[in-house]
Amino acid sequence: MIKLTMDSQDGRWSAQDESIADWLPISSRRNAKWWYSAFHNVTAMVGAGVLALPYTMSELGWEAGVTVLFLSWIITLYTLWQMVEMHEMVPGKRFDRYHELGQHAFGDRLGLWIVVPQQLVVEVGLSIVYMVTAGQSLQKFHDVVCSNCKYIKTSYFIMMFASVQFLLSQLPNFHSISSVSLVAAVMSLSYSTIAWVASVSKGRDEHVDYHLRGTTTATQVFDFFSALGSLAFAYAGHNVVLEIQATIPSTPEKPSKKSMWKGVVVAYIIVAACYFPAAIIGYWAFGNSVDGNILITLKRPKWLIAIANMMVVVHLIGSYQVYAMPVFDMIEVVLVKKFWFRPGLRLRLIARTLYVAFTMFIAVTFPFFNELLGFFGGFALAPTSYFLPCIMWLTIYKPKRFSISWFTNWTCIVIGVLLMLLSPIGGLRQIIVKINKYHFYQDYPQGSGYDNY
Repeated sequence: MIKLTMDSQDGRWSAQDESIADWLPISSRRNAKWWYSAFHNVTAMVGAGVLALPYTMSELGWEAGVTVLFLSWIITLYTLWQMVEMHEMVPGKRFDRYHELGQHAFGDRLGLWIVVPQQLVVEVGLSIVYMVTAGQSLQKFHDVVCSNCKYIKTSYFIMMFASVQFLLSQLPNFHSISSVSLVAAVMSLSYSTIAWVASVSKGRDEHVDYHLRGTTTATQVFDFFSALGSLAFAYAGHNVVLEIQATIPSTPEKPSKKSMWKGVVVAYIIVAACYFPAAIIGYWAFGNSVDGNILITLKRPKWLIAIANMMVVVHLIGSYQVYAMPVFDMIEVVLVKKFWFRPGLRLRLIARTLYVAFTMFIAVTFPFFNELLGFFGGFALAPTSYFLPCIMWLTIYKPKRFSISWFTNWTCIVIGVLLMLLSPIGGLRQIIVKINKYHFYQDYPQGSGYDNY
């Protein structure tokens, strides 16, 4: 039990027996092993969007598709290494949260305004997208195993998924969701493998066509921008990497960055094993006739497709929690330190239940939120994953001009800024094209590469 008294001078709670940090979900336990970081990062990184990668390839073509996929993997691995290194750059201090590192680099006030809005767009946005995607996957599972059953709207399946999250959201910290995250990581590798193995087993279509999906120059350009956004979203783990590293113990002899980096390398090898075969083999097998979800294109055998869709649901259960935990931490920090709420079970029960209810409501009301995230998320995810760590590195370490470090960071910044500017254009077109078919609380017509992100 944490005993607190009110400081009458500034109106905030001050801890007597334990600090607030020992209660908050990010910093309450620091006994994780390196493999915890591995499967947490896999769960955060590998989304159900891996099933849309063949469709993304069909919008880019062979050369551009393979190049962008590989470059994104290399750049985000480099920026992830930077964040791991900067976690304990100040002796005796750990930057347990992304915004704390931002405050160190840019100043207390500016750092918050630069990092927190972008981080919240990604984390809250992905929580909502996972609600939508899990509901769609549950619906597909139901339709495959019971094709003669009464039709059930996606909204009800979203509520079923949310009911699980209402329970899991009460787990106190990252350590307590480790088993959930591990199962989710295994599921992501499993359904990714099913996608490309089934494609190999089926073989290449007799009349496969590798020309770009778009039939006009304008369509091809917009599809290209949309595909950039889709690939950018495939590497979203940076938004929670410092929070994951905060759970690892650290000593002067064995700093947390060693264990964390080992976990990150293993995670990125698994990410490559999920992304590259699924994208390349799926496109090889079906060309530009592939659907937004390659499992739809495969269709047979039904039992395997049903299992794969359920694996997607199980994976998203863990992914939702990994992205929600830093949001829970932010909410609880504000409620306890700014609004004087007493930390405890009641606070968590109310705050986290309201958050899950909010994401469920948005998912049910706007099931085309995937396209909205494709538009707004490009402004937030490209910075947090592709170039904001580079800007922090240049600001803090100030490498010599035209050195390898200086050149590498500026290259990543230029590529990341281009992604930030171009990828929302594709998302905006998706919204304009499809919104005319939308009606509140009715199933939204599916079919694009964003549908199963």
